[in-house]
Amino acid sequence: MTYILGTNLNPKKKIKFALSQIFGIGSNKASQICDKLGLSNTFKVSHLTKYQIDEIISMITQNYLIDSELKRIIQKDIKRLIFIGCYKGFRHNEGLPLRGQRTHTNAKTSRKKKTFFYLDK
Repeated sequence: MTYILGTNLNPKKKIKFALSQIFGIGSNKASQICDKLGLSNTFKVSHLTKYQIDEIISMITQNYLIDSELKRIIQKDIKRLIFIGCYKGFRHNEGLPLRGQRTHTNAKTSRKKKTFFYLDK
């Protein structure tokens, strides 16, 4: 297994699909990375050299936000929405769908009220 930026990549997969396993890199970004480095999308992970792996790592760290950095930014944005009291922040806080989805018949799991039981003794 090839280990790139906190993710084990399957050596049998093509490089485009293997890179998309990293949180924050989708198929489009994976294709852009392959094009910039001159790698074919059909190239398999097991055929990568140590130099190519180092190039991929340096390209991703310089140009893209991934994994824990991206998760931290997303959490900070959600906390900001809750703090300023906007509609999306309220929906996040209540655990309801944010983007106008129907809640009357669907989204039953998200509509469940999160109850906290306190013992008064």
